Amino acid sequence: MTTHRWEPLPREEVIKALDRGYPSRIPLVRAKWWGEGLVEQYGDRLQRFDPYPEDAPILFIQPVVPESMGLSWELPTEGGLDNRPAIDDWAKLDEFIAKLPDPENDAQMDALVAQAESIRREGRYLLFGWWRLFFERPWAIRGMQNLLMDYYLNPEEVHRLHDALCNVYEGYLRRAVREIKPDGFWTSDDLGHQRQLFMGPETFRSLIKPYYMRMGRALAEYDLHWWLHSCGNNTAIMDDLIEAGVDVFHPVQKGTMDEVAVAQKYGDRMTFLAGFDVQHILPEGTPDDVRREVRFLIDTFDRPDGGLCLAAGNGIVAGNRLENIEAFLDEALRYGTEHRQRMKTSV
Repeated sequence: MTTHRWEPLPREEVIKALDRGYPSRIPLVRAKWWGEGLVEQYGDRLQRFDPYPEDAPILFIQPVVPESMGLSWELPTEGGLDNRPAIDDWAKLDEFIAKLPDPENDAQMDALVAQAESIRREGRYLLFGWWRLFFERPWAIRGMQNLLMDYYLNPEEVHRLHDALCNVYEGYLRRAVREIKPDGFWTSDDLGHQRQLFMGPETFRSLIKPYYMRMGRALAEYDLHWWLHSCGNNTAIMDDLIEAGVDVFHPVQKGTMDEVAVAQKYGDRMTFLAGFDVQHILPEGTPDDVRREVRFLIDTFDRPDGGLCLAAGNGIVAGNRLENIEAFLDEALRYGTEHRQRMKTSV
């Protein structure tokens, strides 16, 4: 167990990592991502990781919750996500759009103001955002099978839903900039599965990318970094994500994307929040395997001027050994700091 307490990086150092300003060490962001069952398994034993920092805390909201919108129809409650569409008939879309939340009156935002002020007083880099954007949220609203068919059968309705969601999202961003004053925006769209995108690249470009472009323009206007989490193989649209304005991409999922090829092709245009493999190496490897993989990620993605943060690839779930989690966090900080020092002296 570590006896050294690492101080969180100040805001300026995280920005250096993102904007290629030669940071002093590689930031850790969502590295202590405790997933399903881990807290129940270990309880207070997870406090052993308190000395390891979180360099960019995130304040989350839920911008669209159909169950709280007062819709005139009864929402399904049984079964998995795909069996509980909020809109099972596009004839319901008008009412759904009319009852979307007003960001200016959302009490969730009120509750974040004091937290944001505390984080800013500490001089920390602050992220604000939510999970699900223009693929995952429509998926939750329509169900996966329906949505993938909608791309071909009902594209106009898809555009109307995306446009309405984008209006709501932009409203939350405006209020966040005014009241929370974040440095970056975090969101997710798991656009890929283990082999490729869930939709063809041209479908992404025609139905989803226009709204990514709108979000990118809004975030650029507010001078916010855009952090995007997207699991699976996103290789086919990396150029599109860069064009839309995504600044930081997570996780470059191991086994689905070629880390070396991605780093070489896009590393001069995008910062990577490289996600440690939580699918195989962390739960199945030895501490030495874990440390070796951390060094591989740093050697692959970190450039002399920066461009890398480190994270867990997704939630660290029950069944992972504490010594492996420790090896991941410890090596990320120790080797990450040493690597930055070597980079600095080599320039």
